[in-house]
Amino acid sequence: MAAGRLFLLPAWLSEDTPPADVVPPAVMARIHALDTFVVEDAKSARRFLAACGHPKPMREIAMAQLNEHTPKGQVAALLAPALEGRDLGVFSEAGVPAVADPGALLVAEAHACGVVVVPMVGPSSILLALMASGLDGQRFRFVGYLPADSVARRAALTELERQSAKNQETQIFIETPYRNEALLADVIAACKPGTRLSVSADLTGPGESIRMQPISGWEKDIPVIGKRPAIFLLLA
Repeated sequence: MAAGRLFLLPAWLSEDTPPADVVPPAVMARIHALDTFVVEDAKSARRFLAACGHPKPMREIAMAQLNEHTPKGQVAALLAPALEGRDLGVFSEAGVPAVADPGALLVAEAHACGVVVVPMVGPSSILLALMASGLDGQRFRFVGYLPADSVARRAALTELERQSAKNQETQIFIETPYRNEALLADVIAACKPGTRLSVSADLTGPGESIRMQPISGWEKDIPVIGKRPAIFLLLA
């Protein structure tokens, strides 16, 4: 029996935006055709599928969770539907799966088992923020989350700034939304006046905001980002 395929499906970045506005028609058609998924969060995945107008009732859709709490030893079992010949879809909670996301573990397992992996086009907060930043898109590095402790975070930011200046590369990082303001304050405190900073919040959503200027400009007018999903980009 031939194995099914593993489809990597992008989800919305903002639940206030209709999926059809950010998900290409071919991807939407694939979502409608699948009835077996591995998702980061079942509740948000059901909301997304419902908003996509999935033709099947939610009770007829098979859904397994893969998140930061999933033991690595249990990841292989999630691939069982594909090994049994059924196509399997993977969702992150927002944006593209397997990038800064536990879905990468399932993708690695699929390659090890000879399951065909099919990445599909859709919204990625990292690339959208980089595109809109005006910073260097030729050389960039996504470093994920910085330390939660302010002292350690400022030290990490100083090192990121040093690496950015040395390599002339854009440094990209994120934070839990309730710590957005603290992170912005630490970037302003730790980095040099001429270093450029871009902050994109609520990308593709109705409250989308994108701003880039030197640290000296941020010091004069510090915005309130609030508890919105945000992504930070820095270029020394």
